Amino acid sequence: MTQTTVPVIFDLDGTLVDPAGGITGGISAALREMDLPVPEQAVLNSMVGPKLSDSLLHLANVPSGLVDETIERYRRHYKETGIGQSKLYPGIFDLLEFFAETGRPVAVATQKPQSIARLVLEHHGIAGFFVSIRGAADDESLGANTAPGKVEIVGAALKDLHSQPAVMVGDRFQDVVGAQANGLDCIGVSWGFAPDGELEEAGAAAVVATAAELRSKIEELDAVRTAALSEVQNDGSL
Repeated sequence: MTQTTVPVIFDLDGTLVDPAGGITGGISAALREMDLPVPEQAVLNSMVGPKLSDSLLHLANVPSGLVDETIERYRRHYKETGIGQSKLYPGIFDLLEFFAETGRPVAVATQKPQSIARLVLEHHGIAGFFVSIRGAADDESLGANTAPGKVEIVGAALKDLHSQPAVMVGDRFQDVVGAQANGLDCIGVSWGFAPDGELEEAGAAAVVATAAELRSKIEELDAVRTAALSEVQNDGSL
C-alpha cells in the first residue's frame, strides 16, 4: 500500500516559536516611546498573531495617525532584542527534523512580515526545513489595505507545496479560518496564544498539547487518506 504523506503548513509565532515576550515587550516599548498607554498583558498577548496595524488600532487604541510610527519603533525593538528572546517550543526541532528525514513537505504561513519571518527561522536554525516561507508584506502600515491576510498567505504556501491535501497547524482562530478558506483542516496547538475554547469554537479539527501529539495526529491523517486512496483504487478495479 502506498503511504499518503500529508504536507503541513505551520503558523510561526505561538506555534513553532515562543516569542517569550519579544513581541509583547517590543509593542510595550514602542507604545511607551510614543507616550501612549500600554494595555494589560492579556491584551498584549492577544496581539500576537493578527496583523499588527489592526491590533494597534483596535486593541491598543492607538490613534490612526500614530500607527505607522509605532510599528517602525516596534520593528526596531524586535530586530534588536525580540528575535533573540524567542525560543522554539519543546519538541519542534525534532519534529521538523523527523519530517525532513521522512520526506514530508512543510511550509510556513504567518502574518509576520515575510522577511522577518525568515530571519526568525534562520535564527533558530530551522529555515532549511521548509519548502516555502510565506508571510505578510514588509509594509505593515495601516494604509496597506491590500496586504494579504491569513487566507491569502495560507493559499500562497499551499500553491508552493503543489498539493491540495495538506493540513494547517496554528494557535489562533485566524489559522483555522485561513485553513478552512483554502479547503484545509487545521490542527490547533494549545501552547500558543489562543484563549481557552477559541480554537474549538473556530472549528479546528483537533487541538493538541504537545509536539508528540501533533505528530500522532498528522500520522492519523496519513492513515485516513491512505485508506481512502486504497478504497478508490479498489473501486476502480471492479
